Amino acid sequence: MTAMQPVSLSAPAAIFSRATMARRAPRHRANQRGVALFVVIVFVLLTMLAALWASRTALFGEMIVGNDADYQRAFEAAQALLQDAELDIREEHADGTPWRQSDAARTLNAPCVANSNICRTSTATDFPRPPETAEDLGDLLAHLKTQSTGCQHGLCLKRTGNQDFWNDTATLTAMTAANVGARYGQYTGAKKGDSSNPANPILQQTGAGKGGWYWIEVLPYDQSSKSSGVIVGGSGSTNLDLLALNLKPHVVYRITALAQGLKPNTRVVLQQTYARQITKD
Repeated sequence: MTAMQPVSLSAPAAIFSRATMARRAPRHRANQRGVALFVVIVFVLLTMLAALWASRTALFGEMIVGNDADYQRAFEAAQALLQDAELDIREEHADGTPWRQSDAARTLNAPCVANSNICRTSTATDFPRPPETAEDLGDLLAHLKTQSTGCQHGLCLKRTGNQDFWNDTATLTAMTAANVGARYGQYTGAKKGDSSNPANPILQQTGAGKGGWYWIEVLPYDQSSKSSGVIVGGSGSTNLDLLALNLKPHVVYRITALAQGLKPNTRVVLQQTYARQITKD
């Protein structure tokens, strides 16, 4: 019996086997649908959204802080304007020294003479200034009636109609025109600071529509009103201690201070009523 000889594949058979495997391979790759790539893309998008949200949150927080800082700056400027208006009414400098000497002629002190605006010294008889006597009051009111706005150099008649003039663009433009409202330190000599000792930047601005102003409404009243018995229990009452007003002339003042912030939408308006007490000798 003849022994069987081992059979070896010929070269064409080997090539056929490899070709068969090559044809089968795509069926394995066809089952891979790219899920991993999809998951990676989703996570990248989520990361981008989280980064965008964080940046927008930081920007929004910065806007809130900036607006609040600008409001506080404008509020402080308005308070400073109120104090400057009080000094203007009392005829005092920022350090508390009076504009005039205590002599009979009420001679102006040196700081007033050196500057035509400070202490309102560049005045004729028709120049408005806080009244000292009843005659000054009459002259002042008569002069203010000739002004289209009822105001000049920060002194005003009692406003009629809408009191919130700052909410009307045309009226506000007229009230902030030159020689109508008063700027900080314009008549008192209060300093606005310098580079080494900076003050509020709003008070340093003097451009059109920028900075701050104050207006003083002169409100005369009838002297007999103090004994009209409006306050219940005020006359002859033993349980109510009233402050005896000593106003000469009989005038109270309403001060309106407006400060425009460094941002266009920031504005602070403060008002107060001021009664100047005359010290009795």
